[in-house]
Amino acid sequence: MPSLPIEDRIALQDLIAAYSWALDTGDVDGLVACFTPDARMVEEVFDDPDIWEGHEGIRGIADHYRNAPGFPGRQHHVTQTQYRPQEDGSCTMRSFAFVTECEGEPPYLLRFAGWYDDHAVKGADGQWRFHRRTVRLWDGEVLKNFPGRGEWVPRKRPDSLIIRR
Repeated sequence: MPSLPIEDRIALQDLIAAYSWALDTGDVDGLVACFTPDARMVEEVFDDPDIWEGHEGIRGIADHYRNAPGFPGRQHHVTQTQYRPQEDGSCTMRSFAFVTECEGEPPYLLRFAGWYDDHAVKGADGQWRFHRRTVRLWDGEVLKNFPGRGEWVPRKRPDSLIIRR
């Protein structure tokens, strides 16, 4: 497997941070800028996975969460990213993800525990962007090495996160 220069690793960390900040602050244009024009983002969290394609789709997910009543105050925390550079110069990554809900008085709620499965590419401008981003709960295939585990359990979407298109 090819090596990943430290500058690229830091740039990919910056991309992940930019995504989280844009999503959690309602910065629609900032979120769109994190993705390639032909990007695909998939949320495999609820019983009916959401697929968002291209900049228009990313803008749609940003607008949805910016206007979802249960979303403001959430913070996405991404950690322990593994970088796997590819022969074509792109990079796949996987990271732990946690979402807290910072509303009212502490202690705050942990709203989500899962992981990102990403594929990023470096553009002609030298900037890394997500080409594919999938968010999953911490269940399913990632736990396949544990007896009796490894099957994804679909969960019902809360009313506050129903996506209206």
